Amino acid sequence: MKRKTWITLAAAAAGLALALAWAFAPRPVEVELAPVTQGRFEITIDEDGKTRLADRYVVSSPLAGRLSRITLREGDPVGVGLAVATLTPVLPALLDERTLRELRARLAAAQDNVQRSASRSERAKVALDQAMIEVRRSEQLAQQGFIAPTKLDADRLATQAAQRELEAAGAERRIAGHELEQASAALGAIQPGSTAAQRSFAVRAPVAGRVLRVLQTSEATVALGTPLIELGDTTRLEVVAELLTTDALAAQPGSRVRIERWGGPVDLEGRVRAVEPAAFTKVSALGVEEQRVRVLIDLTSPSELWQALGDGYRVGVRIVTLAQEGALQVPVSAVFPLPAGAATGNDAAHAVFVVDGGRARQVSVELGGRNGSAAWIRGGLALGQRVIVYPPASVRDGVRVSARTV
Repeated sequence: MKRKTWITLAAAAAGLALALAWAFAPRPVEVELAPVTQGRFEITIDEDGKTRLADRYVVSSPLAGRLSRITLREGDPVGVGLAVATLTPVLPALLDERTLRELRARLAAAQDNVQRSASRSERAKVALDQAMIEVRRSEQLAQQGFIAPTKLDADRLATQAAQRELEAAGAERRIAGHELEQASAALGAIQPGSTAAQRSFAVRAPVAGRVLRVLQTSEATVALGTPLIELGDTTRLEVVAELLTTDALAAQPGSRVRIERWGGPVDLEGRVRAVEPAAFTKVSALGVEEQRVRVLIDLTSPSELWQALGDGYRVGVRIVTLAQEGALQVPVSAVFPLPAGAATGNDAAHAVFVVDGGRARQVSVELGGRNGSAAWIRGGLALGQRVIVYPPASVRDGVRVSARTV
């Protein structure tokens, strides 16, 4: 073969070898990078809550009677002592013919008993007068010695007996009068529309606030203790969140709370006031039984910001359980746990991949905490370094990497 041919074949083989080497050479792994930042780090408990009045009052009927129609409506303001309802005596029951006859006969008997008692009282009075006359006559005869002293004593005792008989007759006369009044009342002597029937009792508001619910709107006959109206002060609201018992242990009284997703332009501030001591079982949307406890939160933002809120409104609460200013942070997706026994240095159990000279370097870090978006790094990283977010399985220590372009 000619020399020129050899040179051509050699050049072709060298080019083919270079192409194969380039084709099978390892490529840099495309990764997503994020810088190490510094700022406020928070760990929060996020849960839905709802507003409720700090105090609510259910005004009940203190008497049994006829309730007049309540004119107040939900949202109306009320003052202390304002009449919110009016009670009047109930109307007498309708009577059938047999009952009417019995009551009329009882009334007639009561009238006759009054007349009989009056006659007996007059008879007792006459007997007393006669006994007194007999005593005076016996006293004159005893002074002259015509009768024995025993006769005078007997006449005096007879006078005292007549006096007691007159008193008993007077008591019977009064009893008969009361029985007559009872019979007259039972028959309906006090008719509807009279002064006694028109007497009314005003039910007054115990506190100042607004009407939450009118429980009995129509006119009706109500029993003792019937709920009539519900009142409350809408300027005194609190937020109730039902947390898992494991989360509630970290929500200590005094913890700062951010109230979000309530419909206003800005987030509201609050403080945990108390955690109820008793938990309860609640079934989640997935059908899992959970132990939850109510956490009570006071609103600390100015009332002008949340005056549109009412009782039972849904809100989102974010309870801050840990806060650190000036903390180094990386995306939580950049941190991964080390295998057991692989921790080095300060016995860190977590690591990240940082980019150094176009290559990935595994760095052990000391994790201070993490939330849903960021991880607090106590040591192992410096501000401004770039870490790999969601590192793929192909990333190893020393592997060439390149930033992914969007």
